[in-house]
Amino acid sequence: MEESRRSCYTFLEPPKNRLEKVNMASASLSSQLNKAVRQQYMSLPQGNTCMVTYVWIDGTGEGLRSKTRTLYEEPKTPADVPEWNFDGSSTFQAEGSNSDMYLIPVSMFRDPFSLDPNKLVLCEVLKYNRLPAENNHRNSCKKVMDKVADSHIWFGMEQEYTLFGMDGHPFSWPRNGYPAPQGPYYCGVGANNAFGRDIVECHYKACLYAGVKICGTNAEVMPSQWEFQVGPCEGIDMADHLWIARYLLHRVCEDFGIVASLDPKPMEGNWNGAGCHTNVSTLQMREENGLKYIEQAIEKLSTKHSEHIRAYDPHEGNDNKRRLTGRHETSSIEDFSAGVANRGSSIRIPRQVAQEMKGYFEDRRPSANCDPYCVTMAIAKTCLLSSEGKTTDSNTVIMH
Repeated sequence: MEESRRSCYTFLEPPKNRLEKVNMASASLSSQLNKAVRQQYMSLPQGNTCMVTYVWIDGTGEGLRSKTRTLYEEPKTPADVPEWNFDGSSTFQAEGSNSDMYLIPVSMFRDPFSLDPNKLVLCEVLKYNRLPAENNHRNSCKKVMDKVADSHIWFGMEQEYTLFGMDGHPFSWPRNGYPAPQGPYYCGVGANNAFGRDIVECHYKACLYAGVKICGTNAEVMPSQWEFQVGPCEGIDMADHLWIARYLLHRVCEDFGIVASLDPKPMEGNWNGAGCHTNVSTLQMREENGLKYIEQAIEKLSTKHSEHIRAYDPHEGNDNKRRLTGRHETSSIEDFSAGVANRGSSIRIPRQVAQEMKGYFEDRRPSANCDPYCVTMAIAKTCLLSSEGKTTDSNTVIMH
């Protein structure tokens, strides 16, 4: 894994004089504190107070930050949660001479870590002049989703991620060498095939408790790699729910002392990358003979391939260059393609959709570390707000 992709985390070398127990030397020291003592305090009553944790996206466009305050009445909606502020110079979002940034609550969830009545609140970030921060893509995404509200566009996003120890080594991989080649790990069962299932199941339950619209999970093709799916969600809700699901994932991993990486190509070589496949449908696509509207949307997407590649990872396609190679169940980053049941294409039409002539399509290009606001906004704009072009900016192949 490239050193630049590790910059969001501090990796610690395991102490040389400790006995290793099932790779736990690479877990954080905090995770090995006495959790029974912690539970004693977490079980204390809190009277009529409510802890509200504000969650926001930092200046990298990938990292999440949070801080907590006390309210003296349980909020019922995000509008009941007061605006707050933070030091943007410490989150890559402002200069120290003018560093106050505003936190604007936009979406609220139950807190699975401190339990009811406590809340998690996802926030937009505004600058000192109350204009959206440079990486606040929710603001523009919301405007697009409001324009296309009559289309009732639904999204489902499949978030792939990889588990790492604090030493930067994939969780449960051999210390000196590599695990057996890919094959038995996808949806695998057994200690030799599934690494880190405790984390996956705890995250699933945390999402359900919080109210995140998580709809499934599975082990992925590369060992120590997993996926969870969120949706269907309409409009802006898709990205709100995925960002909170990511926050919950990082918090659960924190408790276990390991790191969840969203790097699109976490291990070089003959190993699968990590994407965030995005399923899309409008009301017309879901109704009888909706396949023709799916095909119209795919044709529009073919004219905007380069534009979408730039929107589908935080570094305008540079992250996806390592993943979209035409191998390991990906399409080439250079060309646009579409096909029925074809996981090597840019856009996949599920076989059942082709048979029933209605349903949804899957855009397989977004990277695991994409900003879902950028992805869903780009898809909605291209499919619903742009006219069909006569030419394409790539080679389009649609196979039925």
